[in-house]
Amino acid sequence: MKISGVEIKGITCNSKAVKKGFVFVAIKGSLQDGGSFIKEAAANGASVLVAQGQAPKIKLPGKLKLVMVKDCRRFLAEASSEFYGRPSENLRVIGITGTNGKTTISYLIEAMARESGFDCGVIGTINYRFKGKEIAAKNTTPGPVELQGLLAKMRAQRIKYCAMEVSSHALDQERVLGINFAHAVFTNLTQDHLDYHKNLENYFLTKAKLFSALKASGTAVINNDDKYSRRIKKLIGCRLITYGIKNKSTVMAAQIDSGIRGTEFNLIAPGVNTRIKTKLIGSYNIYNILAAVSWGISEGLCLKDIKAAIEKFKNVPGRLEKLSFKEGLNIFVDYAHTPDALFNVISALRPLVPAKIIVIFGCGGERDKLKRPKMGKIASSLADYVIITSDNPRSEDPLRIIKDILGGIRKNNYCVIADRFKAIRAGLKLIKKDDCLIIAGKGHEEYQIFKDGVLHFSDREAVQKCLR
Repeated sequence: MKISGVEIKGITCNSKAVKKGFVFVAIKGSLQDGGSFIKEAAANGASVLVAQGQAPKIKLPGKLKLVMVKDCRRFLAEASSEFYGRPSENLRVIGITGTNGKTTISYLIEAMARESGFDCGVIGTINYRFKGKEIAAKNTTPGPVELQGLLAKMRAQRIKYCAMEVSSHALDQERVLGINFAHAVFTNLTQDHLDYHKNLENYFLTKAKLFSALKASGTAVINNDDKYSRRIKKLIGCRLITYGIKNKSTVMAAQIDSGIRGTEFNLIAPGVNTRIKTKLIGSYNIYNILAAVSWGISEGLCLKDIKAAIEKFKNVPGRLEKLSFKEGLNIFVDYAHTPDALFNVISALRPLVPAKIIVIFGCGGERDKLKRPKMGKIASSLADYVIITSDNPRSEDPLRIIKDILGGIRKNNYCVIADRFKAIRAGLKLIKKDDCLIIAGKGHEEYQIFKDGVLHFSDREAVQKCLR
């Protein structure tokens, strides 16, 4: 690949990652301006500098070629795709977006592909993985250079499918530009990331970009019960498959029977009416299953394989994951960190638990502050008792975050224990047989982020340690 007549050996927006013959793209971010690192990039061997706006005022080394573009983010994404030989053209990439459900759907699609005899890579919140290899995930959707590199490795391994969680940040920052999506899945839209998007309309418009960019050969899979589905349908000019429980859809669930150990329902689709058993619980998980089934049907997978994959599927790490360290105790860890997700989790368990539900949760620092009192209200309204604690406070004072949460609580059924380990220990002391303890917010995460660093912390490990 050549840029401005120079043969390129690599491309990056990180000056520290620059090597001889690399392109350095000076992206202006919300916290740092890539223009401040031009000297470092040049010293590390950059051959080409890409910038936008005004040309850098500093004197550039004679061998360093300057390329000015309208948008550095778009350039980085498109150039990364070109550098790796447009790998998504040789894969069936499924982009999954929405506030909740992305991770579970990606796991279900992977299971269905595997049951059908196909390899499927996954790029998402928990990790990036393919062919038995796992890579730690720094972001739900990685930056364009890493993303295209992952797709190129999947292509080299002759993998057929890639299920990719597509975050709103990734769409806003053009990280997935240059990817040919065979499918785009819309789960739902509720309040999240308003610290970044400012309002729900901006958040929606960002999510919608995935669908307006679909080619005519693509397929859109839409949750027909979500109020934003109608607007998304107007944006697409390709094949459409809908799924739902309430509104008439292509793929539906009926006669739902839920229990603490799993769910049964009738799967109804064109030419299909069969009973499905799953270990997953809650109506929101039925939506996740329907989304994955819609993908499987559109790909022409055998119904027998789709059904077998669902019925064999156990759980997603940290997504309403039942811990079985002690017989007779119902203890769940879940990633719920939005008002809607917390509502769904407690609501799913409420009719299945004969005794008390105790919830432990907190809210992250440097994130949407408006959701804090809403989550406090939801937890105290639906649960019998709530322990408010800390959850990745980052640079914020944990007690300040907790005070924001308490602003939404109107009942006297809570206590505050800022130390998360002590909160879990207190919660475990409160539950008896037939009670249920939900530890929400962190799910699969194994760290706590404070202003002075990152510490190892796992809700699962904390429960295990306390029960010993």
